Amino acid sequence: MLAKLCAILAGLLLTLITLITCYNLIMRNFIGESMVGAFELTAVSTGAAIALFMPLAQARQGHIIVDFFTTGLSDALNAKLDRFGALMLSLVFVFLAWRVSIGGINAYNAGSQTMLMGFPEWIVYAAMVPPFIVTALIGLTQTVFGFESLQKELTP
Repeated sequence: MLAKLCAILAGLLLTLITLITCYNLIMRNFIGESMVGAFELTAVSTGAAIALFMPLAQARQGHIIVDFFTTGLSDALNAKLDRFGALMLSLVFVFLAWRVSIGGINAYNAGSQTMLMGFPEWIVYAAMVPPFIVTALIGLTQTVFGFESLQKELTP
């Protein structure tokens, strides 16, 4: 459920980016003026949107898997390797959530802002932490209970 909600938020964010880009292009081509800092909004929104898509990608096993070395192995061994991979992904996303949290705190304490619009950068960091934690929890769930446990929730 949280993975779907994150993906919906990411989709809304990307729609907003698209609308801002279209507005900016129309203004630039017809009026000769453009929105100051539109590329900054695009950059910060894209980072948050990518983070928000991660939980659903993991829940649906949508990440790239290179199975060149495992094609000849048994299904049972492949399942164990997949669970190990989910555990490793979970640990990586715990690390990412931790480091992004620290980065956000540092950006907040420093009052760091984008150059043209003065958009507070800590907000982007804060938007990335929850989906990273959800992705880590999904990976941990897949490690412990297998990949079928989440498939029931994701099927319509």
